[in-house]
Amino acid sequence: MKKTGVLIGIAFLLLLTSCDYFQKNSKEVVVAECYGKYLYESDLKGIVPEGASIMDSIQCTSTFIDSWVRRQVLIHQAENNLDKEELDLKKQLDEYRNSLVIYAYESQLIDQKLDTVVSEDEIAEYYEQNKEDFQLRNTMVRVAYVILDEDSKQKATFQKLLSDRDTLLLQNIDVLASYYAVKSYLDVDHWMRLDELTNIVPIEILNAESFLKKKQFVCFDMNEYTYMVRFVEYLLEESTSPLDMVHDNIKSVILAQRKQALIERMRAAIYEKAKRDRAFEVYVGSPTLYNNDQQ
Repeated sequence: MKKTGVLIGIAFLLLLTSCDYFQKNSKEVVVAECYGKYLYESDLKGIVPEGASIMDSIQCTSTFIDSWVRRQVLIHQAENNLDKEELDLKKQLDEYRNSLVIYAYESQLIDQKLDTVVSEDEIAEYYEQNKEDFQLRNTMVRVAYVILDEDSKQKATFQKLLSDRDTLLLQNIDVLASYYAVKSYLDVDHWMRLDELTNIVPIEILNAESFLKKKQFVCFDMNEYTYMVRFVEYLLEESTSPLDMVHDNIKSVILAQRKQALIERMRAAIYEKAKRDRAFEVYVGSPTLYNNDQQ
């Protein structure tokens, strides 16, 4: 069966190179036809990778042709089941093309003209003027935690280091954790949601405000592990986010505002130039501007 398929495929490839096979005219060789649509030999150029074997060439060509036929069958079915208005896609295609052209031009303009340097003073000023926009939706914490095997001989060392604020940032915590901890997190400059922490460290917290006011260090055993957590700072839900937490977001907002302002200035300048050059004219009295019942 496979041998027969190969022979058919080779014969098919030979037919593709024949100048008198399915010729629609003297210039093009037709290799497939479906509902009056034609696939030409020239359409197959480039679909077979260089250096492909005869078997791969047959497979690649056959797959392409089969895909083309299936697509034409689907298009024919769709065309026969849509009304004229639904088939008239010219307006939609024109709108789509116009949108792409405008987007490409405006993107080029932004790349050339946009000032992307945002100073720290600008970011701080925006933050002060828009603090109401930076209310927290979750309780946030800055923490360090270490998870050890319950029988670890390093428990006392980690407890001393993590419970002492003065030693919290010492490099040897990181080094020790890499050797002895099952899991650790020591980036105390980064804020995380309290619920993200409790998904990793199973602390039972009934009232976040009360708990965080009282607890700076927590150590407990559970399920064969020892959990140690140092709370460095916290912010309750609905309080204002600190500047360092929203710094990058503010920078993105400022840049987005600059982009929009640049685009609006460009559009206004182009319109005014066209107006001065008398490049357009609006025919206010055109009857097409009125409804039929007004005519």
